[in-house]
Amino acid sequence: MYTRSEPVTTPVHFTFEGRPMQAQAGETVAAALLAGNVGAFRDTPVSGTARAPYCMMGTCFECLVTIDGRPNRQACMTEIREGMAVTRQKGAA
Repeated sequence: MYTRSEPVTTPVHFTFEGRPMQAQAGETVAAALLAGNVGAFRDTPVSGTARAPYCMMGTCFECLVTIDGRPNRQACMTEIREGMAVTRQKGAA
């Protein structure tokens, strides 16, 4: 899994699936989740297969999550914010 090369100097606190997590200010949601050892961000609508980020540049849509109750957010294109509530997206939203 992904590990940070630098320590967190400006922490941002958020939750994933209700679990408290910490990220570096300026990181994307995807980077923060990967650094927090989250392996699956969503389940596919057809088969329910777990998916994770692939391209990290907004092209593939494999990193879709629900952020603060809003589904279909691209985790790789969204900057983490203090108090953000992120959940795994299950199927089509």
